[in-house]
Amino acid sequence: MNNLSFPLKFVFKISSFSNDFTATDANGQTVAYVKQKMFKLKEAISIYEDETKSKVNFKINADKWIDFSTAYSFTDANGSELGKVARKGWASIWKAKYELIDQHQKLQYHIREENAWVKVIDSLMGEIPILGMFTGYLFNPSYIVTDLDGNNVARLKKEASFFGRKFEVNKLTDIDVDDEQRILLGLMMMILLERRRG
Repeated sequence: MNNLSFPLKFVFKISSFSNDFTATDANGQTVAYVKQKMFKLKEAISIYEDETKSKVNFKINADKWIDFSTAYSFTDANGSELGKVARKGWASIWKAKYELIDQHQKLQYHIREENAWVKVIDSLMGEIPILGMFTGYLFNPSYIVTDLDGNNVARLKKEASFFGRKFEVNKLTDIDVDDEQRILLGLMMMILLERRRG
């Protein structure tokens, strides 16, 4: 995932039982295929170069069994640690909050849901027969990545679509390649978790 042309699109498959999606760049080129292993007590995600699954570029693994405040470590194809993303436990009940930590175990970025009410209304309306089919077009949460000074770095936003299957990532400022990679891996893991929560 180098020299990426933003915005990126994350599009989930609805024809498979696994939780997986394809990431494409602004030119429509596939930059990653993200697949979550099913029936694992500890989360295990592989990020392939493309949908052929012939080459794994990154892995994301939970540091413990399913838990409220689990951290998810990123490693490259050689097994070198690149950092991790950690969900902020109780703080995430109302409004999703995550921390991005670098390979030296230092806090680097925050990821937070911009408007918690959007998700609440989306969940409530989704329970209403027929009307629930259209919530994917009406309520679209977004998540902002900020640095430690509070500057906006990137944004992930759900796009209008049936089944909440499309997301867009925009880079809001210049960042180095390592940080860009770490942020994208963090957003990939976060959206797998948040989409499952509803």
